Amino acid sequence: MSNPVVHISNLNLKYQQQPVLQNLCWTINSNENWWLGGESGSGKTTLAKAIAGLIPSLEGDIQVNFDLSSALPAKAYYVANWYQFKDLEGASNFYYQQRYQSLATAITATVIAELTRFGNDQQLSFDTLEQLLTALGFAALKNAALLQLSSGEHKKLQLVKALWSKPQLLILDQPYNGLDKLSRANLNDLLTEVSENGTQLIIIGNETELPATINRFAVLKEGKLQVLSSPELNIRELEENIKPLPSFLQKDWVSTSDKVSSSVSKEVSSSADHIIKMIDVNIRYGDKQVLKNINWEVKSGEKWLLQGHNGSGKSTLLSLISGDHPQAYANNFYLFGNKRGTGESIWEIKERIGLISPELHWYFDASATVWQSIASGFYDSSGLYCSPGSTKHAQVDELVQYFGLTAYKNTLMNELPLGKQRLTLLARTIVKKPAILILDEPCQGLDQQQTQHFNRLVDELCKDGTTLIYVGHFESQLPECIEKRILLEDGAVKSVEHLLQSI
Repeated sequence: MSNPVVHISNLNLKYQQQPVLQNLCWTINSNENWWLGGESGSGKTTLAKAIAGLIPSLEGDIQVNFDLSSALPAKAYYVANWYQFKDLEGASNFYYQQRYQSLATAITATVIAELTRFGNDQQLSFDTLEQLLTALGFAALKNAALLQLSSGEHKKLQLVKALWSKPQLLILDQPYNGLDKLSRANLNDLLTEVSENGTQLIIIGNETELPATINRFAVLKEGKLQVLSSPELNIRELEENIKPLPSFLQKDWVSTSDKVSSSVSKEVSSSADHIIKMIDVNIRYGDKQVLKNINWEVKSGEKWLLQGHNGSGKSTLLSLISGDHPQAYANNFYLFGNKRGTGESIWEIKERIGLISPELHWYFDASATVWQSIASGFYDSSGLYCSPGSTKHAQVDELVQYFGLTAYKNTLMNELPLGKQRLTLLARTIVKKPAILILDEPCQGLDQQQTQHFNRLVDELCKDGTTLIYVGHFESQLPECIEKRILLEDGAVKSVEHLLQSI
């Protein structure tokens, strides 16, 4: 009888004196491909890193037995839940708006340069690289700078490296984050193919659109592994009645300090037929045209879904609205009734917008605490550099409690699981009760219960006339309030339609 590929016995791990893994046991035999789910913060990523040998000091035993007779490399390859890269000088202190600057290509490597370095380091054959790039719809981006890639494109770069390596054990942490529907299907085909060629898989996440080769299922709960017969999420049911909104987010609440800004906002809204109006908008980087003759109008209180394949131009379009893209001034583009470039400052625009995106998360100040990070939403800063007044202080405290972050309020962002980080930034997005919510894949890293909870919160906020632009690739993870959809394809508007609860 052959040894199991992975054998874990009595694995224990604590984080800040709290147990994460408790006497965990798990055996992975040959020809078993696993899906591992569980609530956000349950320890899935920690367990994956432990199997891959990336967490050296653990109480318990982990044995990974490779087949030395196999033609595949005798290694476990871990694909992290997001991609971290450095500039050409080895630094990683990027800022959010930097990816839209013309010098972005000068400070980070291109995709093909990064892949060439990786292939040489890993002594890989370049014969199959082009086939992988094509299969994941990534071939056209070979000459793009790493800094200019969207979250979905960064995910594809991670996956290209992993699949190219052909390890005996491949551990994928949230592999579908940021991928459009077609890319997810293509990835599942590729994973089935590598599995048939000898690679064993562990897929970590809460999505259930899995490769056909996945044949074992489990969840992490209370520090232990629970084996299932199917990929049931086994996450606690969402309460029938959502918790009441924090008082300051309720419809009729206006603080004394907000009365002036509120009256200005109402004046702008009432004087303009639209909040956003784009007329033949074009964005170009050198010879590459990213947006092509975009015409789009968003009226106050409308709820829009923005969709399109990876690289279709969604993030660039949103950056024009949020004030982060310098080419906004070169286009016929109106925001809050004013033509861009007629005297308004970026900060005057940002104070009316609540924004979250994967890219903002990447570049956010990870040395700020949870409380500081939420409070920074009042000032549109990455981190907190001033002391909020008593009213703002109370609002932050309400959101800390509402999102279940009380125990973490003084914890640094870089010490939190990904899901808790994302909840913190979601709270930051709504803390100032903005006129427009721009939610670009807001639920990445959240479990099913957290996703449903947040989307119900969005539905409640939008009853008060908040304008919404929502980007989401998973149609089962969208708020109910969405009423219109704009679809981009290769930088152009493919369609605009009204929705009648068809999502």
